[in-house]
Formats: sequence, structure tokens, C-alpha cells
Amino acid sequence: MPDLANTVLSIINMQIVQQIFWTIVLGAATIAVSRAAARALRHLLNKDSNPLPSSSIIVNIVRAVIWAVGASIILDSVYGQNSNAIITALGVGGIAVSLGFQDTLSNLIGGLQMAFMGIIKPGDNIQVDAEIGVVQDISWRHTTIKDPLGQTVVIPNSVISKTALVHLLPASRVSVPFAIPRYRSDGTETSTSIDALSDALIALARDAAQGVSPVVDGPSVFFSEITELGIKGKVILQIEDPAQVSKAADAVVRAIAQLLD
Repeated sequence: MPDLANTVLSIINMQIVQQIFWTIVLGAATIAVSRAAARALRHLLNKDSNPLPSSSIIVNIVRAVIWAVGASIILDSVYGQNSNAIITALGVGGIAVSLGFQDTLSNLIGGLQMAFMGIIKPGDNIQVDAEIGVVQDISWRHTTIKDPLGQTVVIPNSVISKTALVHLLPASRVSVPFAIPRYRSDGTETSTSIDALSDALIALARDAAQGVSPVVDGPSVFFSEITELGIKGKVILQIEDPAQVSKAADAVVRAIAQLLD
């Protein structure tokens, strides 16, 4: 029995065993810190008061920094290797390596510019060349958008940074033009005031759109023209689900049509 204990102690005292043990311990601690920081950062980025966009590129940068620090600590404390010397050696060869990763570096720099300069952020409705959609995420390599058909489109960050970018109106925006005739079907002139007409249109549009998707902004009524035939204008509102814009517009049109009967 003492021989077995001595054997176990001798194995534990071996340098390679201790190095493996502390590598596992410090590696597990790095993973735990990385995950905790990522969760906390996502929670912070999702707050309305946060000025930074809630894109994954920021979370990935923080995780990469934590992993770099953890690897440096393991190399220095466990294996006695100077991480600064390793970084210097990598830097010398990095020039040659970077030439082979020009597209990757271009995408990374483009993603950083868009994220930190606030050029685009998740939820923006944009157009890049012929692609139109709502931004879902900005990663270190590409930006994903969801087009009006619900398809996910992947666009390299370098393409967006080199191409004309158009910020479109919100994809969940519903705009319905209308024309209210001045005369009823029996030939008598309508006596409804502009304010009363506006209130009636707002109530009709809200109730109609609410039945399709929750209304998050509006409705607002804007009168644009008065002609011999009637009053023209638009009802504008914003709903929660962009995929239901067509159905919401149809519901508002039907509601306004009932007003004209």
C-alpha cells in the first residue's frame, strides 16, 4: 500500500502532470470567464439605453481578448514561455500571412467600422446593390439580412463598406393613401370637419392593423391635397411584425372603405 501511495505521489509530482493539471484548470477558468462576459455583454447591448449596436462582432472581440489573456497566463505561469516573444515572432511572420488573408482582414475592418461608427445596426432596413432586407447581425466576417421573402442573405462586410448603402424606411412601416370624396353617393356634401375625419381614420386604422400585428407607432394621418373630388392623404403607422405589413395595409384599406360606404 505505501508503494502504491508513493507511486501516485511520484506521478502527481511529475512536471508534465502538473502542467496538464494547471492547463485544464486555467483553461476551464478562461472558458467560464469568457461565457460569463459574453452573457453580461449581450444583456448590456440589448438595453435600449446602450449606444453600441447589439451585434455579435463586439461580443466576439471581447471573447477573443479574454482567450488571448488566458492563453498568455497559461504560457507564462505553467510552461514558462514568454508570450511577448511568441507574439513578436508571430508578428514578423504576420506580414506574410496577412497577404493571404486580405479578404478576411478587409471584412473584419469593415465590420468594426460599421459596428462602432453606427453605420448600420440590427433592425435597420437597408439596401446594398440589389439586396434589400432587415439587418439581423454583424459578425467579424459578414452581415446577415432578412429580405422581404423571409430569406437570409449573407453579405461580406467588405462589400458593404465599398458599396453605396441605402437606409430605407422601417420594414414594418405601413403607408396607406386615401381619398375621401366631398359628396356622398346621394349627392349631398359631407359636413365632417378635418379634425373629426382625422380622428375617425386614426381609430379605424389602429383597430384594423391591431388585428393583424401590434401597432408600435402611430397611426398618423397626413392630408396632402384638397380637390373638387375630395380630400387626399395618407395613413402611416408601424407594426411589430414586418412580415405582416401587406396584411395590415389590406386591413386598413378595407376599414377606410367601410367609412366611405
